[in-house]
Amino acid sequence: MFNKILIANRGEIAVRVIKTCKRLGIPTVAVYSEADADTLAVEMADEAIFIGPPAPGESYLQMDKIIAACEETGADAVHPGFGFLSENAAFPKALEKKGIAFIGPNPHAISAMGDKLESKKLAAKAGVNTVPGFKGEIVDDQQAVEVAEDIGYPVMIKASAGGGGKGMRIARSEDEVREGFKAARNEAKSSFGDDRILIEKFVEKPRHIEIQVLGDKHGNVIYLNERECSVQRRNQKVLEEAPSPFLDAKTRKKMGEQAVALAAAVDYDSAGTVEFIVDPDKNFYFLEMNTRLQVEHPVTELTHDIDLVEQMIRVASGKPLEVTQADMKIKGWAVEARLYAEDPYRGFLPSIGRLKRYTEPAEGDAGPGKLRIDSGVREGDEISMFYDPMIAKVIGYGKTREKAIDALSHSLDRMRVDGLQSNKPFLSAVLDEPDFRSGNIHTGYIEEHFPEGFNGTLPTEKQLKWMTAASAYAHVLDQHRLAHISGRIAPADEIEQLECVVILDGQSFAVEVQLDDLGVAKIWIPALSTDPLELTTAWRPGLGLFEGELAGEAFCLEIAPRTEGYNLTHRGYRARALVCPPRTASLHAKLPEKEPVDMAKLVVSPMPGLVVSVAAEVGQEVKAGEALLVVEAMKMENVLRAEVDGVIKTVSAEPGASVAADELLIEFE
Repeated sequence: MFNKILIANRGEIAVRVIKTCKRLGIPTVAVYSEADADTLAVEMADEAIFIGPPAPGESYLQMDKIIAACEETGADAVHPGFGFLSENAAFPKALEKKGIAFIGPNPHAISAMGDKLESKKLAAKAGVNTVPGFKGEIVDDQQAVEVAEDIGYPVMIKASAGGGGKGMRIARSEDEVREGFKAARNEAKSSFGDDRILIEKFVEKPRHIEIQVLGDKHGNVIYLNERECSVQRRNQKVLEEAPSPFLDAKTRKKMGEQAVALAAAVDYDSAGTVEFIVDPDKNFYFLEMNTRLQVEHPVTELTHDIDLVEQMIRVASGKPLEVTQADMKIKGWAVEARLYAEDPYRGFLPSIGRLKRYTEPAEGDAGPGKLRIDSGVREGDEISMFYDPMIAKVIGYGKTREKAIDALSHSLDRMRVDGLQSNKPFLSAVLDEPDFRSGNIHTGYIEEHFPEGFNGTLPTEKQLKWMTAASAYAHVLDQHRLAHISGRIAPADEIEQLECVVILDGQSFAVEVQLDDLGVAKIWIPALSTDPLELTTAWRPGLGLFEGELAGEAFCLEIAPRTEGYNLTHRGYRARALVCPPRTASLHAKLPEKEPVDMAKLVVSPMPGLVVSVAAEVGQEVKAGEALLVVEAMKMENVLRAEVDGVIKTVSAEPGASVAADELLIEFE
């Protein structure tokens, strides 16, 4: 096929492409910026070429640097991954002039489908259902308001050259249109170098369902099964699955045939995705076509037993498709979770920093199903403010949807992410939520089920048992270890059985622990169980994951020591556990609660980032909800607003300045 392939990307997708190339015996070249010099992709590739500063506009978006790296290493083909240059038609044209193959669709298909304005016209011409909307480019916020009012609220404002949720806003009023238009245009320009904006009708409670297509250079085009990507936040997909729990065979076939018709209309010759929105009555409308590999492609690969990267490489080398439409049978179910470096308890703001502890469970068997992990990081790596905050894609596979979800939940429990915040608790909470479990989802699912943001979940009785037992056992083991240190007064036999009280976020549980052997104990928790519970575990002090069986049922939770107890997390529930003697517990109950600090008159940066603009000055009177400044991180703009009415006392932020998390930016009188 090819002698050497350069991957014009970074992170997990670069690692993903390298893995397929290694299996095919094709040498690889990684390119990297200053921020990515020590990454996993650079380590795995056969060669690596430095291409510039961290900012994508000075490195990964520089075509001349990518081409120079090809010439320097002798790479005769480039895989663009997703994002960056993957949907820039000028890139394959520039490669072609140098005799370098582009592992993706032809430039005509990219141009036709990459421009959302033109793609809708082509889709309508090809007989594909389209969403009502304005067919031209929006030049300013006033025109945006006029168009939105003509279409009727709510509307979707989106970047014409966009993708991945960047440069997208939903607006339900004139003010939201004006604000959303400006923000979407800024994001579009910084992410894609193209600030053109379009507006279309927003379908209420739609499902986001997409069809994977695959074409070759011999006129063959087929569709694979659909992916449901309805669980989204800020128009960014969070959970994806294949197939959809909503579609029937008839609708699936219609969507697939329309996707193929559109692909054939532009002579599509690679892997691509036609995205649709589907209303509650199963009416579907063309949304856009992504002329690249999708982030969520693993769920399709697992349910078809196919390697899409390999197919892209084969097609780019001129080979015909190995598979036909008749081969595309759905095999089982797959659910993918995007593990992000973001804080779900603070509005999902990016969490930048170093992965002080990062462990992944082994791929393969996972509970009732199987596990696949696509990751581009290792323990000790840094999540940078310059790029997407994804840590890994965690995919559960099973014979049924329930088993796939359970396999994914089982695997997330056994992942450890320390040093920065991650959305793991939120992902687990959604996977346990009844509406998600039943397949009752739509693109507004997160806003509907978490209207006040994510503040964790209430504990189940099982979680209380697991956390109480784990805390008590960990305490006994700590005492047991201390008793065996030379010079300690307490003899070891006095530690084998211990009575204590575990206080979980204010709830007190009397506990008696009998340590039968290292790793085996009987736990009495009268408030939660009438019978003693047998605990078996390999946990030792210092381990961040407490995995074991309680009364024969397996569980795994996060545990970290704190004064007199532990911090515990299991899925969406996190608690502080205080472990102490009964007398001490009775005294703790009498201590007054500490009053929280009033932060209403302080505006602090919720994350590390760059100040984009400041709309406040000293002495200015502002109203609650008024936008004061914009902070950007990981290509996303975050508007900081006043929490109360008041007069501004100090402004310490300036446009272009770097700020740290919790840094004071504005203070009120």
